[in-house]
Amino acid sequence: MGDDPLTFIKKTISVLLLIFSLVVVHALIADKQTNLSDNIHPALAYVALWGALIWLSMVEGSQASMVGLPPIDRELYRESHPIAFKICERGHRGDNLDRYLMGRQFMVLALVFVINMSGAPIEDADVLNLPTPLANAFLKSGLAMILFTCMIGQLNTQVNASHCMLDYLNDHFATFTVWVAVGIEASGLLHASYLIQMIVAMCAGQTIESNEPPRDGLANVLYWGRVLFSCGCLGFAFAVTLAALFDGKTTMWDGIPEVVSIIFFFGLMSVVGMLEGMQIAFFAVAKMTEEERNYNSWATWTNELLFGNGGKGLPGFMIGRQLCVVSCFFVIARVTTVSIEDGDDNVLGVGDGAQKFFETGLLGALITTIVASIAWQLVASAFPLTMLGNVVTYTLLRICLFLEATGIASGAWVLASIHKKFAGFQKDEVYIGTAEERAAMGHGDKKVHGKEIGHLTGGGFVGNLLQDEDKAEAFTARRTKVLANISRLREQVKETESEEEKQIFEDCIALEVAHLTKINKQQKLSDKKVADEDEPEPIKDVEAGVEYA
Repeated sequence: MGDDPLTFIKKTISVLLLIFSLVVVHALIADKQTNLSDNIHPALAYVALWGALIWLSMVEGSQASMVGLPPIDRELYRESHPIAFKICERGHRGDNLDRYLMGRQFMVLALVFVINMSGAPIEDADVLNLPTPLANAFLKSGLAMILFTCMIGQLNTQVNASHCMLDYLNDHFATFTVWVAVGIEASGLLHASYLIQMIVAMCAGQTIESNEPPRDGLANVLYWGRVLFSCGCLGFAFAVTLAALFDGKTTMWDGIPEVVSIIFFFGLMSVVGMLEGMQIAFFAVAKMTEEERNYNSWATWTNELLFGNGGKGLPGFMIGRQLCVVSCFFVIARVTTVSIEDGDDNVLGVGDGAQKFFETGLLGALITTIVASIAWQLVASAFPLTMLGNVVTYTLLRICLFLEATGIASGAWVLASIHKKFAGFQKDEVYIGTAEERAAMGHGDKKVHGKEIGHLTGGGFVGNLLQDEDKAEAFTARRTKVLANISRLREQVKETESEEEKQIFEDCIALEVAHLTKINKQQKLSDKKVADEDEPEPIKDVEAGVEYA
């Protein structure tokens, strides 16, 4: 099914904007008008930019696969996808999935900070003799970097990975990425998040479900030792960042007072936190009844936007949210990255080596990961209704839906289609069947957690949120394939000479007809769940003169 004219126009404009953004970013690096190209060399900036972007795409894509595959019996893909099987065998053991997600969150922030250092324009950058309006739009506002990062490094890989989880994860690059994320969590750098997790569960009066036995004495010592280490690192990161902000020693825009910079910093982290928490909360309340989630006026208005109009608001939010979050990440990177002028004293009087480390932006990434991301997700997992029913949530939802409606990131679907074709990705159903077919084979999907409180697995992904017309297209494609099989089998029947061979082909046709009937029944059930729509019309086989229900 082709795109309607409006969608085609949106995708075309989005792709053109992306191409223009690519030209602008690469011209900036060539002219040494980014931090890394100016301080070291453009060649290193190019390598760092594309290395971080490609790795970010794997981090985002592997997340969709890692979160989507736990309910599925691994034996179904042991032979067809051995690498994905090994990753999931260990990655889904015990509480390793939560460990991976925690480490992965830091990787996203760290990679965005590297992309920012490599490709974001320095103060008063001027390239390609752009007219002032274009320069302001693509350089000063950071639009070029936002589109570049969001479409290439995030959305397109999420779309493919959420439909083709097995193919996407069946790669040694994915193995490396997953275990780097787990290693970051094992280092203890983010263990302050577990302290927040416990406080949130205590406030909710709930316990956190674990797939592992209680820790023994030595494990407890190591665990709490890492929690203290993480709290110390987080406190130190705040001390350095706030000291730099007070002294005007960050890459914050010139002319902004120090106090305003600090307020701006905490305000941005709150916005990111709300967007991260909203994702968790929206998927949690989607499982509730309408009466339960419409507990006040703001909640009712928010739910109308999310679940009205066939539920199109939820996938729209996910796309717009991605644009908002990436935008905030780049601004936070600019606000928190330490930078001193020649002749200035180092921050807190540290040595030159420590000062160089501060200037990497990793301290800002640590703060944002724990305080502006993980903490809010944990709170939302415990209090989804509170996150839902307030004016801030409603306002941010409106902004996200507006950004999605502009189609500015629609080019990501074009990139995803190209990537899927060249990589040879196929939907998971090709290898392991649908959920109904797996259940019929005795390999039904299982539930990972009884309660999502204290876990980071409650969010969803853009690609998984198929619009109704996409679902109809999927069923149509399956029916078309079956009808083509029936047509070929009938040709074989005409050409065969023996009655025995003819009977074999007739039996095959009967199996295909049964499969076609099953597809139609599945679509009827799907339509009843999503919306109270008319049942699909029967498919007519003109040659046989019959209709399939």
